Amino acid sequence: MNLKNLSPFLNLLANQSADVIKKYFRTSLNIESKADFSPVTIADKLAEEKMRNIITKEFPSHGIIGEEFGSYNPDAEYVWVLDPIDGTKSFISGALSFGTLIALLKNGKPILGVINHPILDEFLMGDNKTCSLNGRKVNFRECSSIHNATLLTTDHLNIGKYHNQNKFDELIKMVKLYRNWGDCYGYYLLATGYADIMIDPIMSVWDSMALIPIINGAGGIITDYNGNDPLKGNSIIASNKQIHKTVISLLGK
Repeated sequence: MNLKNLSPFLNLLANQSADVIKKYFRTSLNIESKADFSPVTIADKLAEEKMRNIITKEFPSHGIIGEEFGSYNPDAEYVWVLDPIDGTKSFISGALSFGTLIALLKNGKPILGVINHPILDEFLMGDNKTCSLNGRKVNFRECSSIHNATLLTTDHLNIGKYHNQNKFDELIKMVKLYRNWGDCYGYYLLATGYADIMIDPIMSVWDSMALIPIINGAGGIITDYNGNDPLKGNSIIASNKQIHKTVISLLGK
């Protein structure tokens, strides 16, 4: 499969799902609770359904793993991983910091990743080697010191549920700026050169797979909370190559 030839298809998935999502943004929605008490809306479901139908028609032998409708043929050589609205809480609150995550795995490893922001019309794509925003190459910015870094996380309260809250709080005191510009928007800010560290203490496969080719392609490093392969963990620390080891050591067990 020629990855360069997939760019139009990825744009199609992003645009078609965005058309669905835009119809429901800042409208009166019925909000359901899933088994884990996280919210879901008709926009999440219809957007994923749209992408699954397009993929199945174009690539019938491929597998699909989606947040809302589970797995289909997950052991295939090529598997698509979909999160129609990453940041549903932001979406239902009328905030702009949500997006659609699309990943393509080959033999279990992510080779392409997309963060699409439907309302902002921003399409970020990475392939582990390069990363582009609406066709323009983007990279991590230079940041050689923790004291000059901008640190982001999705939910401050989640840190202490899964890891050492005190060490995270010490990191906050060391950095230049700390904000909760989270979900996929935080990783977008890293890859496009506007922030330096993004930490999520708990992640699902549909949350993380698209991020790996993007962060790698933009020149960053992405691991789990302990500095290990993110494919084998359920958490994420992403930052630039200059400070990643320092972040891991400061947050260590």
